[in-house]
Amino acid sequence: MLKGIDKLLTGDLLKILCDMGHGDELVIADANFPAETCAQRLIRLSGIDGVRATEAILSVFPLDTYSDPAILMDMTDEDKRRMPKPEIWAKYHDAVVVEPKKIERFEFYERAKKAYAVIQTGEDRQYGNLILVKGVVL
Repeated sequence: MLKGIDKLLTGDLLKILCDMGHGDELVIADANFPAETCAQRLIRLSGIDGVRATEAILSVFPLDTYSDPAILMDMTDEDKRRMPKPEIWAKYHDAVVVEPKKIERFEFYERAKKAYAVIQTGEDRQYGNLILVKGVVL
């Protein structure tokens, strides 16, 4: 146990966050994400929703200021026609305090395969997938 560190941040997760360098990408994945297929390093936070995990991570994780620091998986064209915009997007926006960029689903999967790590949450809302790009500590 560490003083002042969010209890969701396990030793394994803190090591990953610490070992990442500037520009490395971290995927916050929902419960339906193919994390086992995509991840080079995988941490599971099964009982935790994506927004709560993101808030805990951002308590120690600097976001990049030189590129798009937050990237959402965009809705498919079919889902855009039949569904409202996912409510979780506004919650992620509030957590990261920037407007997240949106990228196509399969492009998101390819980026996830190259990401430093995937954190699979228990998030059950659709389109609850987010990439965070690490910045520097000044």
